[in-house]
Amino acid sequence: MSLDADLALTRGDLALRIGLAVGPGEVVALLGPNGAGKSTTLQLLAGTLVPDGGRVELDGVTLDDAAAGVHVRPRERRVGMVVQDYLLFPRMSVLENVAFGLRSRGLPRDRARAEARGWLARMGLEGYERRRPAELSGGQAQRVALARALIVEPRLLLLDEPLAALDAGTRPVVRAELRRHLAGYGGCTLVVTHDPLEAMVLGDRVVVLERGRVVQQGPPAEVARRPRTDYVARLVGLNLLTGTASGRTAELPTGAVVALAHDATGPVHIAFPPVAVTLSLRRPEGSARNAWPLVIADLEAHGDLVRVTADGAVPVLADVTPLAVADLGLEPGGQVWASVKASEISVYPA
Repeated sequence: MSLDADLALTRGDLALRIGLAVGPGEVVALLGPNGAGKSTTLQLLAGTLVPDGGRVELDGVTLDDAAAGVHVRPRERRVGMVVQDYLLFPRMSVLENVAFGLRSRGLPRDRARAEARGWLARMGLEGYERRRPAELSGGQAQRVALARALIVEPRLLLLDEPLAALDAGTRPVVRAELRRHLAGYGGCTLVVTHDPLEAMVLGDRVVVLERGRVVQQGPPAEVARRPRTDYVARLVGLNLLTGTASGRTAELPTGAVVALAHDATGPVHIAFPPVAVTLSLRRPEGSARNAWPLVIADLEAHGDLVRVTADGAVPVLADVTPLAVADLGLEPGGQVWASVKASEISVYPA
């Protein structure tokens, strides 16, 4: 089973142009800010929206071909979908909810219920058959929704913010359970999320969508280590600069120069963590070859540290202790020097 999609849709301010390929048994996490087109992409794949252009092929079957006028209706697509609030039928029992897809396809009640019992057992929900959705925890409701989607043996499974409805205490456990269930599914899975941790844990591959376009994709560790846009850099907690390298220096568009630990040539991305930035009131003396005068724009709590946003020729985020804030008298509008050792900087082609 494999998915090959080339989608185009203009809807209000969104101009979606996206190519996606998902292999059998692969989980792809679609990550992006609000309004990027993530849920719209799922709706196109589910068939509830018709694309303006492009083509969708699933396991060798054409589901959409705008040029040929082909559009397969949602119920005929062999696509399962789980949305963030699960949409379980409140008046049905758990067993009836899971059996619903099979019953709607004409399977006799006894056979549908037997299949549903088997799926509930796989999800660790034996004994819950007679309960109503209102009697379930968030994690249990998610497993029921997942069983309902998988029981019809979909070729493609779409998960739209599957953990968003859970509280922070429940989310890590349910996330681990979801990952385990997805590992046993042989079809294609696409998970939509705006949570970078969710994308990194659930996805075999991460595709980043911004303003209707794919801006980066790759294995989770690669995306986290080498962000290619400011949005991704903020998500994974890195400073990201873009410049032109020549040897062991890179010049930024502002004219500022960044010293590098290794030779590089041509357009590059320059990344370093906020904890690698040292702030001082005077130009530092020592091993740091990068030092830039900046103006503090903002300070905000960031866990046990304080995140300082500083603007200038080399804008940076710096994580410092509350004690350092007090000792240096840091406040918006204040002038500081920011320094970073070349050995703390990662450089890669832009």
